[in-house]
Amino acid sequence: MEFRVISLPPFQAASSGLVRDFDFSPESPLGKFNDYFSAITPSPRDSFMPRDFLCHAAEENAMIWLLALSEGMDSGGYEVVDCEGGFYLTYTYWDGDEETNYRLYVEALAYIEDSGVFALDIRPGHYPMGHIITPPEVISVWGRAQMETFIPIKLKEGAAPCQA
Repeated sequence: MEFRVISLPPFQAASSGLVRDFDFSPESPLGKFNDYFSAITPSPRDSFMPRDFLCHAAEENAMIWLLALSEGMDSGGYEVVDCEGGFYLTYTYWDGDEETNYRLYVEALAYIEDSGVFALDIRPGHYPMGHIITPPEVISVWGRAQMETFIPIKLKEGAAPCQA
């Protein structure tokens, strides 16, 4: 299986807001949000988990970039939103390899559907999202980065425990 299931706790996040132009240039809203959170160095205590999540809000045909805030972290003047967390099915691929991303996404949806245990949990405010998991120092040597995709899921109503 190329997938894993994780749980993210509820958290507050600085939000780029809905951005319909998928432009990441420095002067764009997504570029400015990238500059904001890239200038933050989390404390060692807060560097064990991904902090930024690029979400796809399909119903609005927009992106939302979130930065999970820890106590005392500056929101940079961005709106602070509550994220409820929950279960996510995840997979990784090389950032920019959209063919592999699409194939894995379709496989993940089939896995969720066929599991008998999980159901999709995509809804407003609870979107599929991605995060670059490769440290910047490694990206500079590799010349590329790994992306992890998070697909929101929930336990199916009445799902029975699996029998070994």
